[in-house]
Amino acid sequence: MPDINDLQKKLRRLAEERDAVVLAHNYQRPEVQAAAHHTGDSLELARIATRDEHSVILFCGVHFMAETASILSPHKTVLMPDKRAGCPMADMVTVAGLKALKQEHPDAVVVTYVNSSAAVKAETDVCCTSANAIEIVERFPHDQKIIFVPDRNLGDYVARQTGRMETMILWPGYCHVHEDFRAEEIRQVCAQHPASVLMAHPECRREVLEIADVVASTSGMLRYPATSDATTFVVATETGLLYRLGEIYPERTFVAASRRAVCPNMKLTTLEKCVATLDAEWDDVQQHEVTVPPQVRAAALRAVERMIA
Repeated sequence: MPDINDLQKKLRRLAEERDAVVLAHNYQRPEVQAAAHHTGDSLELARIATRDEHSVILFCGVHFMAETASILSPHKTVLMPDKRAGCPMADMVTVAGLKALKQEHPDAVVVTYVNSSAAVKAETDVCCTSANAIEIVERFPHDQKIIFVPDRNLGDYVARQTGRMETMILWPGYCHVHEDFRAEEIRQVCAQHPASVLMAHPECRREVLEIADVVASTSGMLRYPATSDATTFVVATETGLLYRLGEIYPERTFVAASRRAVCPNMKLTTLEKCVATLDAEWDDVQQHEVTVPPQVRAAALRAVERMIA
C-alpha cells in the first residue's frame, strides 16, 4: 500500500508536469484535501476555476461541479478522478420536469442551486449556492414568483428568511446526507458537549435549522469560529468539513452531528485515482474528461455568470 505522503507528493509532481491545478471540495477525503492546490465550496471552486491559469483542472468533487468548471472554462481540460461521482439530489430534477413546471408558472423565474446538471442550469434564470441563495432571491421583487430547484430544504430556508413562503415554488429534491439529520439525535450530541455551538447547513430539514445556533454554508462554517468565543462546535453537515475546520482552528473541538453524515459519492475520489488520472497516457486521460455540449454550455453560462456577478 503506497504511503499517503508519497502519493500526495507524486500528485503534486504530476500536476506540475501536466500543467494541472487540483481542486477539492470541502467534503473530500482529508488526504485528498491536503494534496489539493485549492479547497472550497462550490462557489469558491467555480471562481478559482475561472481565474486559474493552468490548462488542466483535476476536479475532486462530484459531476455537476466539474461540469460547472467546464462551463466557465471551456478552453481548459477538466478531469475527474472518478466520473461515477454524481449527486443524487442533482439527479432528482430533470429538464423535462422543470420545463413542465415552467409551463405551469409562465410568470415565474427559475433560481437553481448549483447542485444541478448543466442541462438543468441551461433552463435557469440564475444559479445560486447555499452561501448566496438568500442574496440572489432578494434581488427579485418581493411579489415575483420563483421556482427554486432542486433542494426543498434550502428553498424552504430561503423562503422563510426572505418572507416569500407564498411566492416560492419548491422542487421536492433533497440531499440525502443532510435530510438524514434529526433534531432529537443532534440534541443528544449537543448535550454531551455542554456550551457547544451547533452549526447547521441550510440543506438540513427545518427541524434541525430551528435548533441551530448558526445556519451557514460550508464556507460560512469555516469563517464562523473566528468570530466566536466557543471552544466546541457541533457540525451538521458532511463529515469531510471537520478536517478543514480542524486545520484552520487546531485549538478548537469539532464534533460531527452524526457519524452517518458521509456522502459516498464524494468519497469515491481517492489519492490513488487522482494520481492514476494524471499519470495515464493522454488517450486514457480523456476518459476522465468532463465536457458540456456548446449549446447547453451557452445557456448554462448565463445563469452561472449571473450568480458569480
